[in-house]
Amino acid sequence: MAILDRQATTLALAHALSAAERGLAVIPLSRTKLPALRSPHHDDPDPGRPPCHGECGRFGHGVHDASADPARVRELFAAAPRATGYGIACGLPPYQLIGVDLDTKTGTDAPAALRALARRHLFAVPATVVVLTPSGGRHLWLSGPAGVVVPNSASRLAPGIDIRGAGGYLVGPGSRTAHGVYALAPGTAHLPPAPCPPALLCLLLPPPPAPGHRTHPAGDRSGAGLVRFVLGAPEGQRNARLFWAACRAYENGIGPALTAPLITAATTTGLPEREARATITSAARRATRHRAA
Repeated sequence: MAILDRQATTLALAHALSAAERGLAVIPLSRTKLPALRSPHHDDPDPGRPPCHGECGRFGHGVHDASADPARVRELFAAAPRATGYGIACGLPPYQLIGVDLDTKTGTDAPAALRALARRHLFAVPATVVVLTPSGGRHLWLSGPAGVVVPNSASRLAPGIDIRGAGGYLVGPGSRTAHGVYALAPGTAHLPPAPCPPALLCLLLPPPPAPGHRTHPAGDRSGAGLVRFVLGAPEGQRNARLFWAACRAYENGIGPALTAPLITAATTTGLPEREARATITSAARRATRHRAA
């Protein structure tokens, strides 16, 4: 048994290093899919102390330990000799990874629910990395725009659809757990995480505030921060950033006033004006639906 465990740890490290080569930050996991390193503050006598996210310099802070540096990854696994898998941190550069976890254990058809959402909100589920889970589910890897924080959620979009965002992690392919091995779906290993469709991205973000409770970016009631966000969009993220910014603008009651500046910012980055106008119109429709709901 000890030999098998060592083999599983060696394989997990090899897979983790391969993921790190792609720029993905990883941590060692146990057979239970939990971080393999115990918190150094587990027996802390002062429960009122602010939580440590690794500032102490020791391992054992879960996803906050995640790294794409091969030397640090080896150190993490050396400190976790019983690790049999690895986790991939979400929400970090270069991909700002978003995990869409389509579960089958709930007795619902999560893939069908995702397709229904796609039809209802007019987006296509892109070809991307897909990881098959031992229970028959699947994880879709998507890339989010830099600067946009997607929260973790469970069954908020639909029953059986969980989202892994900032502060969360996905079990990496090749990991061995108590229930089996996680594996890449055939034909997806060569794919990069596909950009998250703008309409889906908006669904993943926190819902807009209730009517009468408008909020504005801190210290920015003009929307200048949203315009700067669009201006900083790299190729491949221009439409997603514009849609996100327009959604925030309409939620905050400054959408109509900010339409022209947002279009100017989008066209400056290279997005065609017609496409920019269509994207902002879609954001306005979404805000109208939320107000009417």
